[in-house]
Amino acid sequence: MKKLYDELAFDISKSTTRKYSTSFSLGILALSPKIRPAIYAIYGYVRLADEIVDSFHDFDKKTLLTRFKNETYTALDEGIALNPILQSFQETVRKYDIDKLLIDQFLHSMEMDLHDVDYNSEQYQEYIHGSAEVVGLMCLQVFTEGNKEQYEELKPYAMKLGSAFQKVNFLRDLKDDYQILGRTYFPHIEMGVFTDQVKREIEQEIHQEFKEALVGIKLLPKSAKFGVYLAYKYYLRLFKKIKGIPAENILQKRIRVPNAEKFTVMMRSYVRYKAAML
Repeated sequence: MKKLYDELAFDISKSTTRKYSTSFSLGILALSPKIRPAIYAIYGYVRLADEIVDSFHDFDKKTLLTRFKNETYTALDEGIALNPILQSFQETVRKYDIDKLLIDQFLHSMEMDLHDVDYNSEQYQEYIHGSAEVVGLMCLQVFTEGNKEQYEELKPYAMKLGSAFQKVNFLRDLKDDYQILGRTYFPHIEMGVFTDQVKREIEQEIHQEFKEALVGIKLLPKSAKFGVYLAYKYYLRLFKKIKGIPAENILQKRIRVPNAEKFTVMMRSYVRYKAAML
């Protein structure tokens, strides 16, 4: 029965999310049960594409990504995929009428990662839009469940949150991106002279995006509000840890938030949410 296969497909996307991200897994658990499978499916799909360009160094990444892209479009056209992660994703796209343009833009940013590039301002914005902002918009289409007016109202805030998350990731992963993958996302920055002043300028930009995103989080449907707020608070905690570390140390180690600390953030966030103190 196809129902059994669909259950397996969504279970695999859920397991993928749990394997790769404690923060997002806990955030998704705080969503309404009816929308959790769709968000697991989106995360699993995005994670699989990221793995191709970030981790499969001993293989032809371009060939793998092209195959993944073609299989995505075939799955969307036919309504079935033999890859369980693609299966759960295409089911989610169909159920929530996710805009195919968002998928195109995401895959384009993944293709940008195949090349060693020092990004200029235009490329930087293009990459962030495709790799992060559109993922936020895919999730927003699930959260708003077909309410087009609500989607359009919340769209700018979802993009800001996705952008803030991605830029925090850039700072967290600066060492590996530069030293292993040969990437420098932040424009007009010489990594050999990455100073505290340069780091502060980037942090000011991220701080403003977090501030604007919170406005939209407060307007989300009840089914999604606490889950998104929790993910926001996890990333805000990571951001604060990064802010407290000198620029030279960012290039020496990857900053993390321990699971025990994440649990504390979760409990405090829940108290604030129930007290309507977001």
